[in-house]
Amino acid sequence: MTRAAPGGRGGGDGGGSWDGAGTWDGAVEVGDTDTERWADGSFDATARVVDARLDDDAETDERQVEVALRPKRLDDFPGQDRVREQLSLVLTAAKRRGTPPDHVLLSGPPGLGKTTLAMIVAGELEQPIRITSGPAIQHAGDLASVLSSLAEGEVLFLDEIHRMSRSAEEMLYLAMEDFRVDVIIGKGPGATAIPLELPPFTVVGATTRAGLLPAPLRDRFGFTGHLDYYAAADLVTILHRSARLLGVDADEDAVREISLRSRGTPRIANRLLRRVRDWAQVHGEHHVNLKAARHALELFDVDQRGLDRLDRAVLEALCRRFGGGPVGLSTLAVAVGEEPDTVETVAEPYLVREGYMVRTPRGRAASAQAWEHLGLTPPRDAQSLWSARLPLGDDSSGRFDG
Repeated sequence: MTRAAPGGRGGGDGGGSWDGAGTWDGAVEVGDTDTERWADGSFDATARVVDARLDDDAETDERQVEVALRPKRLDDFPGQDRVREQLSLVLTAAKRRGTPPDHVLLSGPPGLGKTTLAMIVAGELEQPIRITSGPAIQHAGDLASVLSSLAEGEVLFLDEIHRMSRSAEEMLYLAMEDFRVDVIIGKGPGATAIPLELPPFTVVGATTRAGLLPAPLRDRFGFTGHLDYYAAADLVTILHRSARLLGVDADEDAVREISLRSRGTPRIANRLLRRVRDWAQVHGEHHVNLKAARHALELFDVDQRGLDRLDRAVLEALCRRFGGGPVGLSTLAVAVGEEPDTVETVAEPYLVREGYMVRTPRGRAASAQAWEHLGLTPPRDAQSLWSARLPLGDDSSGRFDG
């Protein structure tokens, strides 16, 4: 079958051609579907997609706003007092010695500021930062090309470092400790290892699952900081700063309400602030008050305890369909129409941390607090099982009492 170029252009006039895989290598414009058909009258729907890389303004406004809201200095970084003090000591000592600081590993749940702290490290050291991620480095050669282009004192930020390939990890061991990589030339008995010296640099690794890091890699970090969820007071400070940068006039009550529904996470707090701002602007409000905040958060399915649609769906399934559980993760995921990984990594951590869900060897179960939050009365057996407490008196027998 003869193919016409997309947009009704011939293969020699449209600035592109069909390759051997049947793909058009030229630019494709969005236009009338009648001009984007094959010779037999059919057309390929994918031909109507415009490559976003051709647009100079492809970066979304949301991404630009997130970058603008990041603090640039440790003094401007709210919360995480212990990690901030420790990191400040490491960086100040290194600057006084005139040498790069030890490698830094930051761990903790998503959205707590690991990337922001990595950028702050580079800012405090007045050095450039090179940003990449573990999934992007699947071969030792990928890492070698990054390391060989680093300048002295430069900061290399590896996000999701636990997802690097094993071969890249082994190369990183040597680079972090001896500032050297061995480049293998050739194959088989004639292969030769050529050592490549690297200038001193600092690796800042970020991970949401520190337990997946191999011990040899973890031991090569001179400083390890774990980020915890933020208190409501720290989130209020973050929201006031973000509101000022966004030009949002927000009442104290509204800011407090947003902080209480942000699950202790600055990324969520800033996102909710922008949605509340949008609601106020659309409804003609000149400033964000408590009423506007509550209406906006209700519209986006965020309740008073920070639970969203998926969280409530999980609790509803546990209590209404399975009598409080226990129920297997896969069965629970099917009940809410999500993948098991989504339930386990997105909804479950917060529900367990806040005491709404219990993980047992037989599956997931709803706590008494979950029944209360949904306004339901738990069955007597479920209430006695998941409200168990361990007596601590002198006459305790060490058994759980209902």
